[in-house]
Amino acid sequence: MWNLDLSDLEELQPLIDRLYEKKARLDEARPLPNSAIHRIKQDLTIEWTYNSNSIEGNTLSLKETQMVLQDGMTVKGKSLREHFEVYNHEKAIDYLYGLVNDNYTLRAIDILSLHGLVLRSIEDDYAGRLRNGGVRIMGANFTPPNANKVSDLLDELISFVNNNPMGLNDIVLTTIFHHKLVWIHPFFDGNGRTVRLAMNLLLMRKGFPPAIILKNDRKKYYDALNLANKGSYYKMSLLMLQALERSLNIYVSAMPGKSYDDYEPISAIVAEPDIPYGQEYVSLLARQGKIDAYKEGKDWLTTKDAVKNYIHTRKRKR
Repeated sequence: MWNLDLSDLEELQPLIDRLYEKKARLDEARPLPNSAIHRIKQDLTIEWTYNSNSIEGNTLSLKETQMVLQDGMTVKGKSLREHFEVYNHEKAIDYLYGLVNDNYTLRAIDILSLHGLVLRSIEDDYAGRLRNGGVRIMGANFTPPNANKVSDLLDELISFVNNNPMGLNDIVLTTIFHHKLVWIHPFFDGNGRTVRLAMNLLLMRKGFPPAIILKNDRKKYYDALNLANKGSYYKMSLLMLQALERSLNIYVSAMPGKSYDDYEPISAIVAEPDIPYGQEYVSLLARQGKIDAYKEGKDWLTTKDAVKNYIHTRKRKR
């Protein structure tokens, strides 16, 4: 299970370094204003809930998710289950925040508790319990292990994460955990939401914000998981890094003298006369993680400084 070849991740090292530099700047600026932290946490909870549920087929929009959580409204035409999925996910996030601290050590009971909250009042017979039968995953290129092996595999994965025998950085370690927990598929239902919650336990215990996989990246996400099943973690790591950078940017913007408004659509930046690249090329750089950028919906946003820094670095290498 742990015979991992991660040599193809060397290309992502500049992006990994950039995220650690942002985290270091954020750590130096702490404590951030309480009002800013509260607003960001509230916004991310809504986005996290919407995107994670949408990946699994929930049809409530981002605005409807916000209405359910903040106003307690019932959305006409949406099922009771979809409403429970929203409420439950928020409760699971609250539970997660209560667990996280600098000394947190991942435990099986916490993963089970997150799952119990995710499926509360939806599948009470299965909530918080490991599966005791076989499952198949539509569209996946693997069959999850026999139910008799699930408990031992979960314990082995948790031990791997807590001991980190390969000395991996926190982001790559979390990426491998994410994939392996999907591969184990410990529950009959609710695996995806639980995995994406549990992975953020690992990031947040190290001072990172939660990484939110976007609904618009659903196909890319499943493709990356299938590649990881074949032993390649490049696409999965890139997706995780980009999701984390987006959240880091939100927190960095709350620092004194910083603004999230510095990020603009790529189309606006390439229209500047001193930018020699076209939109397609800069978008490719963003997708590859070669420039500081984040995704909002289907659009990539970056800064003029990020593009200029890339130009400068490229000239220096020549």
